[in-house]
Amino acid sequence: MPDWQADILMYHSISDAPGPTSIAPDIFAAQMQALAASGLPVVTPDALANPPGRRVVIISFDDGFADFADTAWPILRDHGFCPIVYLPSGLMGSTDSWAGGNIPPRPLMGWDKVEALAGEGVCFGAHSVSHPDLSTLGPEALEEEVTGSGQDIAARLGQPIRHFAPPYGASNNSVLRQIAQHYDTSVGTRLGAAGPGDNIHDLPRLEMFYFTDIPRWKAYLAGRGKTYLAARKMMRGVRAMVRGKSW
Repeated sequence: MPDWQADILMYHSISDAPGPTSIAPDIFAAQMQALAASGLPVVTPDALANPPGRRVVIISFDDGFADFADTAWPILRDHGFCPIVYLPSGLMGSTDSWAGGNIPPRPLMGWDKVEALAGEGVCFGAHSVSHPDLSTLGPEALEEEVTGSGQDIAARLGQPIRHFAPPYGASNNSVLRQIAQHYDTSVGTRLGAAGPGDNIHDLPRLEMFYFTDIPRWKAYLAGRGKTYLAARKMMRGVRAMVRGKSW
């Protein structure tokens, strides 16, 4: 299929915690209800090798927060949606105490919960071992973080781990080469819908904090969200330029 679009939704915590990486449970439920009503097929990253339609949706979660199991999964399961959850393998059962984590820290799932969810059909991917900025690491540490995380999860679940997400979306050519050696796909934090012209190991996603307004989300699902998405991309670009400017 030469032309396709994959809207890869990016979530972290489904809770009332402060900050843009948390989405309130009622908003998440409304987003999923709108997605169900749209009729768009919801798939896992495995389907990108041969998308079942010209437009598909992937629901992704970074970090493996405990509220995924308690709050998000029951909603997803009721709709028959299979998400992918990217895990920092060395931190399961701990908290998001890494740089940029929440204050107060939010708990992550333990391995027992991960194993139970895998048995219910949840797809899991790797998100490094210790949640560092991979672009700052030397070759040996990069190898351990990228390959080690997938190996850790595979050993726990007894199945291969084919998909990756670098923490913070931080990557460079060395990081992307390392990922490509071990995984079929990888997603970042670059804003946009994925398509055949994108690097399969550096796929853009939709930050769902931008779609907490449900009518706007419904409009996007109906194919009327290009202007809004373009405006968000432009604002992100301006903020990046300001942060990088030397005064």
